[in-house]
Amino acid sequence: MQRKLRVGIVGGGIGGLALAAALRQNGLEPRLFERSAAFGEVGAGIQMTPNAVKVMRALGLFEELRAVSFLPQNIIGRNWRSGRVMWRTPLAEDCPRLYGAPFFHVHRADLHRILAEQLLPGEARLASPCVGIRQAGNTAAAVFADGTEFEADVIVGADGIHSIVRRELFGDEPALYTGNMCWRAVVPFDRQPLDFVSPDSSFWLGPNGHVVTYYVSSGRAVNIVAVLESKDWVAESWTTPSTREELMAGYAGWHPNLQKLFSNVTDTFKWGLFDRDPMPGWTKGRATLLGDAAHPMLPFLSQGAAMAIEDGYVLASSLAAAENPVEGLARYEALRRPRTARVQLEARERGKTYHLSSRFAQIKRDVKYFVRSVINPQTTGLGANWVYDYDATTVQPQLQPA
Repeated sequence: MQRKLRVGIVGGGIGGLALAAALRQNGLEPRLFERSAAFGEVGAGIQMTPNAVKVMRALGLFEELRAVSFLPQNIIGRNWRSGRVMWRTPLAEDCPRLYGAPFFHVHRADLHRILAEQLLPGEARLASPCVGIRQAGNTAAAVFADGTEFEADVIVGADGIHSIVRRELFGDEPALYTGNMCWRAVVPFDRQPLDFVSPDSSFWLGPNGHVVTYYVSSGRAVNIVAVLESKDWVAESWTTPSTREELMAGYAGWHPNLQKLFSNVTDTFKWGLFDRDPMPGWTKGRATLLGDAAHPMLPFLSQGAAMAIEDGYVLASSLAAAENPVEGLARYEALRRPRTARVQLEARERGKTYHLSSRFAQIKRDVKYFVRSVINPQTTGLGANWVYDYDATTVQPQLQPA
C-alpha cells in the first residue's frame, strides 16, 4: 500500500493549524512544529469574512466558530470627529445571500483554540524552533534548534512575518516601515449592548489615522484596532506594551464615543506596520510558504487570517489532487499568488484612502462613497465584495503548459 504524503508544517498559528486540518481531511499526513512551549494565540479580534467562513464550514468547524462569534449588522464608515455615517455596507442578512456564508467577528484566541483542538495525538511538537531547511532528492527536511530534523515529502513555512523558512529559501529581505503604527486592545464589558459601540464593524476615518471597533467573544468584549501615522519606528511585533494614556493622546479630539471606549482600556499593545511587495514565487523544490510568511499584508482589508486559512485549504487540496508533490505545489501557487497579491496591493491602497488629511480630498472621497452606496452598498467603503465572493473550496488552478 502506498504511504500517505507526509507534510511538515513549521508554525502553529492559524494558517498552520488550518493546513493541518485540511491535510488530514484530504487523507494526507500532517506533522506540525511550533516554537512556543504551549499553544496560546496572542492577539485580539479577527474579522472572519465570508471567504474565510466558507473554508471553516468545509473543514466541519462552522458550528464551533459560530458559537464563539459575534454577528455584525453592517460595516459602517464614520467621520472621526462628528460620527457622521459616510457609508453603510449591510452584512448580517446580505452576506449569506450574496456570498454564501455569514460574516463573523471572533477573538483570535477562540479561533486558534478551535483549530488546535483538531490536532490528533502526536501530530504536533511544541518547543521546536526551526533553524533551517535541507533538501535532497525527493525529500525536504526542517532542521530544529535541538539538532533534530523532520524529513517529509513537503515542508511548509507557516511561521509568520519573520519566517525562518522564507529566509532559508529566499534570503532575508527586510520589510519597509509604512509610517503607520497600530494599537490593539480588547475591552470586556459586563453590560451589553453598549450605547457607545454599535453592533457593527465601525471604521472611524480621520486625518492621518483611523480606528476600527467591533464586538468579539459573542458580544462580551469590544476589539479596538487604532492606526496612526507616525515617523517613529515601532517594532514589528504584536507584543510591545503600550498604555491607555498613550492611546488616548494619539486620538485627542476624536469622537466622544471613542474616547469613552478608550477610557475602559486596561491592556494594550502597539506595533509598527511594515509592508512587503508580493513575492514572485513561494516555492523552492519541495518547500513552500503560507500565510504571512508568503504574503504579509497591511490590515486595512482585514484579510491576514482569512488569506492564511484559504492558503491552507488550497494547498492541502492541491497536494491531494496532484500526481506528485511538485505538481501540487505548482497548483497551489497558480491559485494563490494572484489572489493574495491583489489583496496585498488593495490593502495598501485602502490605507492611503482612510488617512486623507486634505479637506478637499476627504470631501471627494466621501462623495464617491455616497454614490457607490446608492448604486450598490456592497461596493462602497472597503469595496471588498470581490474578496468575500471567492470560494477556496471550489476554485481550480489554471496551469500553464510546461
